[in-house]
Amino acid sequence: QIGYISNVIAGGDNCLALVDKNVMGYIASLHELAATERRFYFRLSEIKSQVLRPLLGLDNLGNANTIQLLQEMASRFSKLCYLIGQHGASLSSFLHGVKEARSLAILKHSSLFLDNLFLPYIRYCTSVTNFLVMGGFMLLAKPAMDFLSKNQELLQKLSEKNEENLQLVEVLNALFFMPFGRLHNYSRTLLKLTTCFEVASPEYQKLQDSSSCYENLAVHLSRKMKEAEYTLGFWKTFPGKMTDSLRKPERRLICESSNRALSLQHAGRFSVNWFILFNDALVHAQFSTHHIFPLSTLWVEALSEETGNVNGLKITTPEEQFVLVSSTPQEKTKWLRAISQAVDQALRGTSDMILYGAGGNVPRQEPPISRSAKYTFYKEPRFKDAVYDGRWLSGKPHGRGILKWADGRMYSGTFRTGLEDGYGEYRVPNKALNKEDHYVGYWKEGKMCGHGVYSYATGEVYEGCFQDNMRHGHGLLRSGKLTSSSPSMFIGQWIMDKKSGYGVFDDITRGEKYMGMWQDDVCQGNGVVVTQFGLYYEGAFSSNKMMGTGILLSEDDTVYEGEFSDNWTLSGKGTLTLPNGDYIEGLFSGEWGSGIKITGTYFKPSLYENEKDKPKALRKLGILAVSPDEKWKAVFEECWNQLGCESPGQGDRWKAWDNIAVALTTNRRQHKDSPELLSRSHTQTLESLEFIPQHIGAFTLEKYENIKKYLIKACDTPLHPLGKLVETLVAVYRMTYVGVGANRRLLQEAVREIKSYLKRIFQLVRFLFPDLPEEGSTIPFLTTEPKGRRSFCSGKSDSRSESPEPGYVVTSFGLLLPVLLPRLYPPLFMLYALDNEREEDIYWECVLRLNKQTDLALLSFLGVQAKFWPGTVSILGESRKVSSNTKDACFASAVECLQQISTTFTPADKLKVIQQTFEEISQSVLETLQEDFLWSMDDLFPVFLYVVLRARIRNLGSEVHLIEDLMDPYLQHGEQGIMFTTLKACYYQIQHEKLT
Repeated sequence: QIGYISNVIAGGDNCLALVDKNVMGYIASLHELAATERRFYFRLSEIKSQVLRPLLGLDNLGNANTIQLLQEMASRFSKLCYLIGQHGASLSSFLHGVKEARSLAILKHSSLFLDNLFLPYIRYCTSVTNFLVMGGFMLLAKPAMDFLSKNQELLQKLSEKNEENLQLVEVLNALFFMPFGRLHNYSRTLLKLTTCFEVASPEYQKLQDSSSCYENLAVHLSRKMKEAEYTLGFWKTFPGKMTDSLRKPERRLICESSNRALSLQHAGRFSVNWFILFNDALVHAQFSTHHIFPLSTLWVEALSEETGNVNGLKITTPEEQFVLVSSTPQEKTKWLRAISQAVDQALRGTSDMILYGAGGNVPRQEPPISRSAKYTFYKEPRFKDAVYDGRWLSGKPHGRGILKWADGRMYSGTFRTGLEDGYGEYRVPNKALNKEDHYVGYWKEGKMCGHGVYSYATGEVYEGCFQDNMRHGHGLLRSGKLTSSSPSMFIGQWIMDKKSGYGVFDDITRGEKYMGMWQDDVCQGNGVVVTQFGLYYEGAFSSNKMMGTGILLSEDDTVYEGEFSDNWTLSGKGTLTLPNGDYIEGLFSGEWGSGIKITGTYFKPSLYENEKDKPKALRKLGILAVSPDEKWKAVFEECWNQLGCESPGQGDRWKAWDNIAVALTTNRRQHKDSPELLSRSHTQTLESLEFIPQHIGAFTLEKYENIKKYLIKACDTPLHPLGKLVETLVAVYRMTYVGVGANRRLLQEAVREIKSYLKRIFQLVRFLFPDLPEEGSTIPFLTTEPKGRRSFCSGKSDSRSESPEPGYVVTSFGLLLPVLLPRLYPPLFMLYALDNEREEDIYWECVLRLNKQTDLALLSFLGVQAKFWPGTVSILGESRKVSSNTKDACFASAVECLQQISTTFTPADKLKVIQQTFEEISQSVLETLQEDFLWSMDDLFPVFLYVVLRARIRNLGSEVHLIEDLMDPYLQHGEQGIMFTTLKACYYQIQHEKLT
């Protein structure tokens, strides 16, 4: 005993050994660890080469499952053997060096050891215990009998078992469970090393922690081995028929009720109920049958005394609910703890988790009521054989999840108490077309309900409202594509999956558009049809056909009023009016455009009667069409429903505001993953809309402006019920009056429709803001309001309302047109342009001819008094005298101002432009006269006519008619009304102006 040799050097006949004489303490412990690690590696290598490899080479090792488990165990044994060899080599290298504790691999690279040493131990333990549970060692003993009997001495040596009559199974167990005993050695050695350091030193703490880690691992693996042996013992006594279906490598027994400690409540007198708790499932066995309840979808609850069952445990699974009764309160507590802990471990996957340095604290035993899990339904008819993966709450799918049926159907979205509820995506395969139906939208209680988009395998797409899996409410159906045989589009009301109520149908193939009533998927009731060839029909429909009284107009203003029996087919009494005013009364039969048979009387009115009666037929347009208030009722009903009202105006206002806040919050949460939809400013807008505007005290103009601002923000936000309403109305309006619908005959229908929108939206706004005065009421000015400026023509004081009492007049036009009209302007203005095309061509021709004249010539021609002629004008900031050659310079600021009328949308804004134009004219004249003056209309009109001509507004007629149709009625007799009348007079004057 010379000590621990750390180095040997030899040369010639001499030999030198470097020896540590310290046979106790730090150095001794390190040398002992290195030596025992090398010996342990040698023994594992022997087992690997002398036992494991020959066993793998034997035939008839059992079934494929056993062979696979053996191969997996052998592979992990080899990896463990390799790592122990590496560790032994690193210890030897360490002993040749400085031997500082900090540089000890097991401390310096502790994370490396945790990952690469602990994990192989756990994996190997899993493999060897799985092999044991499946009876692998017993199955291995028979084919390996010859080999093992020939090498009995070797086996005893390697296993260190010297007892006589040892069973081969015991020897194999000892060999393959041997690596786990090494962990205690690591722990003891590291603990021994701690005595060589101060308690406060980092080395001491590191060694102490590492020792605890190894000890925890050893205890954990020891427990896993005992669980495996306990499970194996259970399988030996279990009835053979059920063993094959229940026995799995990873499955471990926790407890079972063979001792009658647990029974099923209300079970039959002669029934046998056996409950077996495994680490992954609770099994209910009855005679030769059994049912498996996965723990991930099992909830257990102790019943209280109030239920009358003190020893009862309520078990809830996705498709079953039953009560287990224990024999004693102690047994109840034991089963409750066992089931709860098993469920918790199954959910968290903690069966192989070691609490390093935690002293082996037991994890919480109360499993969560809400959890994520995967489950295959077997009983529920609607979900039979479907697989659900997602969130659960007390045995029911609840939250986000994915449900896949065996036939290929799939739902991905939110669930509530076991049913699809909320926003989700649904796919249904269509085997005949080799495509799928696809729905994205809202659900309620397992059915499509609310807004959604359904794309059919046939190519049709429906976007709109659903109820009970049927199209119900407002919706848009696109059928076919432009390249297909029959493309069409329908937007309107649906009832129980059928078109019913008002709707617009665009038949793209035939170039026709129907706007009217429907019933059970057919045109039924009053309606209007326009065609791409300029034909217009309004009247009665029955079963998709023009049938009954109607009016038909052709592009050249030929009108037929009378009876119809089919599409474009005249049949019965009627009157045919020709473009020149002549008309025929009598009986008509035949299809329009294909020759009509007439029996009747021809009338040719006198010139006076002709002029008087000519517009009579056109004035009747709209009488047989659907009333504007009957249109798009489903759209408004949907908005009222969102506010919590069953019918317009009938509901709790505070509940409506709550519903608005909920809708905004829900939609914001739904779109949180879409940054492009929710910018920072957009988010701030949504947050501001969630606050309920409070109005206390008298209603003032300031409060009115606040409501106006709120409406502008709300209508700019599709997530707000009002914003959604406006967005939908804009869509239906464009759908109606764009394309074939851009027909001049539809202008008044389009105007009446906008007025109806305003009236119905105003009702909604007054419901939300009950302090808002009713239509036509006046908000008085406060005493601090500035006095009105002097009137333009008469010298009277001007009031904002131009009404008998000073104040602001509340109207649906003033409040809502700024929100609505800019969105509807393009299709509406196109209708005005088409309707006024002929007279505007005449007007424009006059404008072009008169504008060829110089300024002074045109002023003289129009009869403008010479005193109003500007003497000098400013051109590019330079003052120049007006000469006979000057052109487009006089009243230039007024001309530029009037040209802005085409850039505005609402009549109120257009009237402001006209008013500013008059003020610019007045300012120019004031600079010329150098004294105050008062206009008379005789003086003003020619000057304004000059400005209108020089402004060269191409569609002035359309602008005039739009203002006239949609301006606030109370403005007509005020100052702005007079100014507008002057502009209108100028427009008509230009058309009839004599050019010479």
